[in-house]
Amino acid sequence: MSEKQKRIPIPKVFTEGIYKTQSEMLQLQRKSNALFIGIPKESTLQEHRVALVPSAVASLVGHGHRVVLETGAGDKANYSDHDYSEAGADIAYSPEQVFKSDILIKVAPPTLKEIDLMRPNQVLFSPLHLPIITDDFIYRLKQKRVIALAMEYIKDEVDSFPAVRIMSEMAGLSAVLTAAELLTNTNGGKGVLLGGISGVPSAKIVILGAGVVAEFACRSALGLGADIRVFDNNIYKLMRLQSMVGRQLNTSSLNPYQLEKEVISADVVIGAMHSKTGRAPIVVSEDIVSKMKSGSVIIDVSIDQGGCFATSEVTSHDRPTFTKHDVIHYCVPNIASRVARTASIAVSNIIIPILLKAGSSGSIENLIAHDHGVRHGVYTYKGCLTNEYLGERFQIKSTDLNLLLTSSL
Repeated sequence: MSEKQKRIPIPKVFTEGIYKTQSEMLQLQRKSNALFIGIPKESTLQEHRVALVPSAVASLVGHGHRVVLETGAGDKANYSDHDYSEAGADIAYSPEQVFKSDILIKVAPPTLKEIDLMRPNQVLFSPLHLPIITDDFIYRLKQKRVIALAMEYIKDEVDSFPAVRIMSEMAGLSAVLTAAELLTNTNGGKGVLLGGISGVPSAKIVILGAGVVAEFACRSALGLGADIRVFDNNIYKLMRLQSMVGRQLNTSSLNPYQLEKEVISADVVIGAMHSKTGRAPIVVSEDIVSKMKSGSVIIDVSIDQGGCFATSEVTSHDRPTFTKHDVIHYCVPNIASRVARTASIAVSNIIIPILLKAGSSGSIENLIAHDHGVRHGVYTYKGCLTNEYLGERFQIKSTDLNLLLTSSL
């Protein structure tokens, strides 16, 4: 048999198009869907902030989304219902109307009563104040199959925590100003002026942590003339802090001997330790607190993550302090609520880009599936606890969220 006869004939239909230009398969942009967003009125922790300000609502409505706000939600931040109505929001006169929305945005954790109003697949944006969270809180969210995101655990493109940073800036400034008030006789303090004057030594402030809270606390304390000590085990953070402040500071690692020496001689100690995943570390024991000077002040900014002092207990704006071992403790988890209008604008600036991106993605669920930073904030997802720390703390089974989202990734 000749070589020509051995060849297998190939139908022309399989070869005629091989030299033609092929069409490129491009990913189509997802259809933008309108979001239905609800803003309830806060009723706990003397919360004065509101999740979205009128300008943010106007931006959402302009992009085709619907916003419903419970009447009076913005009053304590000096935003009236009329301001929101003019921005395009619907005003609701009962919580039940607001809780019909697909996405709920709060600046305080929901109460158990509010969780009862929720429904499956509803999305909740709120902080997660660890000291006041209970196992019943987690079980209720799981039972309702709510997709819950903690604002303080959401990351941005550079892997930082934008909500934590902006609140930390305000907390750092407020902490020093609050400490200055608490040191006065009228507030039960020892009658010390925080800043130094001619012939009188300055008050001594110890700051635990060298992050954003420490940076802004240092700026305000230095402006008042206080004597500052900063502790952190991350030497890079200490170097960065000195660079940002623009002057040499007295800094140290968290050496137990040096820490105790400085804390027991301080007039003010500010706790500003932050954990990326769970509870803030306790770095000051009750024994050290008991050795502190009578009338000295502790400001525990880390209290929303459990606090970094062994003696810390959650307080509120109507009763912000308690005294233990003759030391005044200020442990309010929502310090920024003291300046509600500024804080509300700051929170809106964090949330708005996430919501607009969710609208472009088609839904919050699509955004969670494709955005690592937003996904990092999820702690319950359709009946499953997805935060490992909360699972260990409350002895509840937790599931890796990436496994739950495998089908859509």
